[in-house]
Amino acid sequence: MAKYIFVTGGVVSSLGKGITAASLGMLLKARGYKVILQKFDPYLNVDPGTMNPYQHGEVFVTQDGAETDLDLGHYERFLDTPLTRRSSVSSGQVYQSVINKERRGDYNGGTVQVIPHITNEIRSRIVQAGDRADIVISEIGGTVGDIEGQPFLEAIRQMHFALPEEDVLYMHVTLVPYLTASHELKTKPTQHSVKELQKSGIQPDYLICRCDYPVPDSMREKIALFCNVRPDHVIENTNCDSLYEVPLMLEQSHLAELICRDLHIENRACDLTDWKAMVHRHLNPEHHVKITLVGKYVALHDAFLSVVESLTHGGIAHNTGVEIKWIASDDLDDTNVAELLGDVDGVLVPGGFGTRGIEGKITAVRYAREHRIPFFGICMGMQTAMIEMARHMAGLTGANSTEVDADTPYPVVDRMPDQTSVLLGGTMRLGAYDCDLEPGTKIYAAYGEPRISERHRHRYEVNNDFIAALEAVGVVFSGHNPESGLVEALELKDHPWFVGVQYHPEFQSRPNRPHPLFRDFVGASLAYQERRRNQEAVPSETL
Repeated sequence: MAKYIFVTGGVVSSLGKGITAASLGMLLKARGYKVILQKFDPYLNVDPGTMNPYQHGEVFVTQDGAETDLDLGHYERFLDTPLTRRSSVSSGQVYQSVINKERRGDYNGGTVQVIPHITNEIRSRIVQAGDRADIVISEIGGTVGDIEGQPFLEAIRQMHFALPEEDVLYMHVTLVPYLTASHELKTKPTQHSVKELQKSGIQPDYLICRCDYPVPDSMREKIALFCNVRPDHVIENTNCDSLYEVPLMLEQSHLAELICRDLHIENRACDLTDWKAMVHRHLNPEHHVKITLVGKYVALHDAFLSVVESLTHGGIAHNTGVEIKWIASDDLDDTNVAELLGDVDGVLVPGGFGTRGIEGKITAVRYAREHRIPFFGICMGMQTAMIEMARHMAGLTGANSTEVDADTPYPVVDRMPDQTSVLLGGTMRLGAYDCDLEPGTKIYAAYGEPRISERHRHRYEVNNDFIAALEAVGVVFSGHNPESGLVEALELKDHPWFVGVQYHPEFQSRPNRPHPLFRDFVGASLAYQERRRNQEAVPSETL
């Protein structure tokens, strides 16, 4: 039977519950246990797929096509384990399921209530996650005291009585702020947060104290006394230079060892040598590159969280720190592109939806292509590369995506015929699809194998009617879906590194196992930087 750990948060949002849960999961997995992480989101949306990125940040896509919270990205990166839709549960999903059951008559005409029907639905999803795991770590989104989170707290409270005592633990992440006026840490917010949690009938077993400075033993004992927690279960979680340091910090606090003891499981040997080496490379890079990210939602960096982390992973592989230059595609045009992109070593155009900022992305693609700067296009980034090359290499003036211009004379990016009669919500390609790679291409060299599987989240496709016209001017269509024949990847024959992919490789990159394309993109950017440095070192009179 699985063991269950529930992670809640108090005082303020964005304390790092997801990183804490992911770090603990990684430490328990390193001890040989099969761990599944799960996120409960209190919003009434069924999933974040239709939410504005500025509201929610990145939508992370699982192998089986679930559109989920960005915390699942942290879970996968730390665990190096692909998760499924079972790991992402929203209030919208829970209520939708209960209402559907009521409409079918599953409740035999009884009155449907939050307790027991909503809480039972939540509990069933917790138990389902434990079908194939030794330990399930469930993070409850939001902050204790939020009205929309109450059914989840009630459900996890009930788990304590539904299972043996040694099978359930509660971990509360809270804030110990530092007041600059008095130069001291304050425990009162933590005390009040725990009291709020206790009002829901939950006594935390562990307190994870987020703080800017170390918590002295005397203060740890005070927190333990007032919050009814053992002193060694008050765990300090100070700010780190890298989020990948957090597991190492928690291991020094003996968190996983204590968890194993309280769950009555063996505290097996844990080898973190490779992880420590990765963190050391990350924090002590030998080189630095500047890569620009040209996108629509750059005002909120979390909208591209997995892309940013994947660039970091690619840098770690080359002992290189990656500086990201954020450029809003709305602000980019022919008049300022040289000024904005003239100092970068690589250009990345990520995914997105809608018409805004498209011409700025196309301008960035053209500059990278003509100036032979390494270019990486992801999803819409690949589509804008297709549009740019159709216009300026193949002479197809006015070429566009029908997402942007329904009346374009050259719809080089379009919805497929079997999509046009379906409501938009049902037209997305979501989740993992196979891709066959062409030998002798840059993308084949990156992966080193003929068939790959990558995750998708898009609606429009490269129009195969224009493949011949683009191939005639040097475009190589280097990846195809074996079932549909749809284009999955393209590149330029006579360019140092110009690659576009229809899928989202960022969802499968890991800090200690970087995605091959991000690894090679950062490597190409390093090589470009070196070439440019060598050119600048040559006296102008010799050129």
